[in-house]
Amino acid sequence: MTTTPMADTEPQAIRQPSNLTLFLRYLRRNKGLAIGVLILIGLTLFTVIGLLTVNPKQAYPLSVALKQPPSLKYPFGTDFYGRNLLVAMVYGMYQTALIGLLAGGIGTAIGVVLGFTSAYFGGWIDATIRTICQILTPIPVLLIQVVVAGSLDKRDVTILTMSIIVAMLAWMGPTLVVRAQVMTMKERQFVSVAKLSGVSDMGIIFKEILPNLLPFIAAAFVGQVFSAVFASFYLAILGLGPLREPLLGNLIWAAQNQGAFFNGWWWWPIIPSCAMILILGALALVNMGLDELANPRVRRTE
Repeated sequence: MTTTPMADTEPQAIRQPSNLTLFLRYLRRNKGLAIGVLILIGLTLFTVIGLLTVNPKQAYPLSVALKQPPSLKYPFGTDFYGRNLLVAMVYGMYQTALIGLLAGGIGTAIGVVLGFTSAYFGGWIDATIRTICQILTPIPVLLIQVVVAGSLDKRDVTILTMSIIVAMLAWMGPTLVVRAQVMTMKERQFVSVAKLSGVSDMGIIFKEILPNLLPFIAAAFVGQVFSAVFASFYLAILGLGPLREPLLGNLIWAAQNQGAFFNGWWWWPIIPSCAMILILGALALVNMGLDELANPRVRRTE
């Protein structure tokens, strides 16, 4: 009597694709998210390679020849103040990204903490946080930022100061989003089982609920970075940013003051404006893609 090997009778284990493979497959289906990611990667490489290769002194006034059009020596040209616009763009993108990440991170972190606290513990805590958000939400954020930035001495405005100004009211959106998700999730069966098993409130929050909310938090973070970058642009264009720093908005503001278009220096405002459009467009595409990824009702399937 012959026996069949056990390996032949047992079904072969099905290998689950990794998270990276699933994400790459999703990028293939969601063209907008893929385009946004590629643009951000390109801008990041431009900034990182530039920071490693260019002379930072040329991002500031009186460092190169004035008003030179784009050429082999100055690929992006120079401006009225004697700044190499290629170097200014590299450091301007770096500083703009720093403001966006700092302000977006601060706003998202505060929003996550307040959203979890409000939804999970409820009662007067929930009522207080919800009421504050409802009062502050209708207030125009732009107006508050302009008033605060305009009241400061220009010498006191730095990259960190600008990040704090932008982040002042950036926590309201993440707070409401996280609160709504936690309110739904805390009623699910796995949370009830964890409570019956004696898991503490902090354990339920960090081990059971938080991992399931990471896609929503990531989407909220990208949204806040988008808002912070946009705010840094318009504050700088209004002349309310750190004027000595080569922020993209500062370059456009200086070009407006000197009448760059009327004087034939077209490259001065055009190049930072195109960079601003690329940055905001890429962040908007990534934000919409992550929002779709976090929302099962609109998520695309294979």
